[in-house]
Amino acid sequence: MEGLRLDIVTPDKVVLQADVEYVGASGVDGQFGLLPSHAAMLSALKIGDLYYRQGGTTKWVFVSGGFAQIADNKVTILAEAAELASDIDVDRAEQAKARAEQRLSDPKPDTDVHRAELALTRAIARIRVARR
Repeated sequence: MEGLRLDIVTPDKVVLQADVEYVGASGVDGQFGLLPSHAAMLSALKIGDLYYRQGGTTKWVFVSGGFAQIADNKVTILAEAAELASDIDVDRAEQAKARAEQRLSDPKPDTDVHRAELALTRAIARIRVARR
């Protein structure tokens, strides 16, 4: 059976290049899954998790927005930020979550609420991915 080539790239680095059996991701229109021979498509990604199956094992990646392009058994993730579950610093993510919650619970006049909400969403997603 043919597999999929998965490339996850951010502006700073190549996070992952691997041959995989399956990819699942969080698109802005909902979750989607990809198997070999999937039709070509392009999807915007939301902040959340991406997972892939390789050698029968499921592995997780935090993805902060971006796009997924699928064509010819190749899945290219162009993300604003991405981290493998094993690379996530949970203590740092917990601290970011606490800071965002504090900004939202007691906003100052100059608080950018939208930015604080995004920071909280990213921190929660990182923690969830790291604990899988």
